[in-house]
Amino acid sequence: MRLSRRAALRLAAAAAALEAAPRIALAQAYPARPVRILVGFAPGGGVDIIARLLAQWLAERLGQPFIVENRPGAGTNIATEAVVRAPADGYTLLLACLPNAINATLYQNLKFNFVRDITPVAGIARDTFLVVVNPSVPAQTLPELIAYVRANPARIHMASAGVGSGNHIFGELFQSVTGIKLVHVPYRGAAPALVDLLAGQMHVMFAPASISIAHIRAGRLRALAVMTATRLAQLPDIPAVAEFVPGFEASYWLGLGAPRDTPARIVDTLNREVNAALADPGIKARLEAHESAAIPGSPADFARLIADETERWGKLIRNVGIKAE
Repeated sequence: MRLSRRAALRLAAAAAALEAAPRIALAQAYPARPVRILVGFAPGGGVDIIARLLAQWLAERLGQPFIVENRPGAGTNIATEAVVRAPADGYTLLLACLPNAINATLYQNLKFNFVRDITPVAGIARDTFLVVVNPSVPAQTLPELIAYVRANPARIHMASAGVGSGNHIFGELFQSVTGIKLVHVPYRGAAPALVDLLAGQMHVMFAPASISIAHIRAGRLRALAVMTATRLAQLPDIPAVAEFVPGFEASYWLGLGAPRDTPARIVDTLNREVNAALADPGIKARLEAHESAAIPGSPADFARLIADETERWGKLIRNVGIKAE
């Protein structure tokens, strides 16, 4: 039996509607079961703490458990690949962060493309980093540090959490704009790097405020500058790098992502609740306690941030010639 053109079009439309129906129903019912948020770091760190804070909020607001699952390794690539390969149904999410943008260029053989394969859901926060030195370093200001490094070539050591970490990349950016050269010493995490900085075995570190501010206040470290565009409210006497190097800014960002093709209704639901969390005084206070500032916005806002950061750090990595370990 041959169908008329009109009948064929009707059947095609009906088939498309049937195919779309489960996805629409899924989005309308979301979430109907527990949701996993994958974090590419071990429990207890700053990223993990913020993920758990957000998970608790989402669980209370949406009526289903949001479970943080730690998948450390390969600079967040293990967790990211697991989310990329998960069903696009909103039940497996990624705590996306700066390393995702860095890794897009740093690693040559990734099995995914972060910008293409992860749907941006919402920005969460930016973390402040500081230029800190051991008190044995005679520099009292950032210009004095630059002069000291130039006067002591190949002798001033910079600690980092590893090749391609925020500490490392921020340090490379600082070196590229000031023309100095530090000796990079990578560690297996920020905590052991900070221990050696405190012990005087390292000279300088581009360190998160969350793990260094207590040592600064106790006089065990000296802060020379903050790396955000403006001064930090908690340390108003510490200048921004931009006061000496115009236009300088570097910060560690966090956000929520989902697999590519996650239904827009699910993305919008999650975005709305993340923004509600960031507007809540209690959540804002918790973020500020970790030296983090909320970055609310739409999925499109977060997509622009990811694209801009991927391009920015990719250019630096190629220019400097940084290679993954």
